[in-house]
Amino acid sequence: MTKITQAFILAAGRGKRMQHLTDDKPKPLVTVAGKCLMDYNIDHIKDCGINDCIVNLCYKGEMIREHLQKRGDMNFIFSDEEEALETGGGIKNALPKMRREAFFVINSDALWSDEENRALLEEMSEHWDENKFDMLLMLQPIENAYGVGANGDYFLDSQNHPERRLEATQKAPYLYGGVLICHPRVFDEEPEGCYSLIRIFDKLEKSGRLGGYIHQGKWFHVGDPNAKQVAEQHFA
Repeated sequence: MTKITQAFILAAGRGKRMQHLTDDKPKPLVTVAGKCLMDYNIDHIKDCGINDCIVNLCYKGEMIREHLQKRGDMNFIFSDEEEALETGGGIKNALPKMRREAFFVINSDALWSDEENRALLEEMSEHWDENKFDMLLMLQPIENAYGVGANGDYFLDSQNHPERRLEATQKAPYLYGGVLICHPRVFDEEPEGCYSLIRIFDKLEKSGRLGGYIHQGKWFHVGDPNAKQVAEQHFA
């Protein structure tokens, strides 16, 4: 098993669907039950024994920088973007600040609760095998997901490899939960600039190098004010 020693939090986006909640602050600093979205994720990372956390910044990024510097309990490395580079471009831009070894990537608005004695990040670390995978996605059963539609994102094939739902009318049993483990080599042939991780997911799916790990707990996408209320009820 390869020990994962670094994590990346995607924190550059505006979060427009949060409406007034992100007028005066970036989405990662929106609170749920009195705690910033970002702090839930950082606590998971810290509990997994990871000390190095890379954070990309754009919209009101100085507020995030100040917030994390006040924590002082991890080594935060900041990657500034003049314009938000989306998920793929944001990671590619930050790679020179990172070690060339596998790392977690976590969306700042992914919020989850683990079942007792089952920590998602530790279990994904144990499942990670860089000889088999270039990327390992957290897959969330749709019945335990809140704040999302009912269609899901992925099926699993006979080898337990994720296959993305391509038809709008299809219903897939799992969604991608905004947490993954990735080896930097997947970006070697990717360009600089603005693009989504989805095209990398699809490329790895075709080559058989995309893995999936099924989360055994509840998951919340805090994407708008209504979804925030649902999460509040659970985490309060």
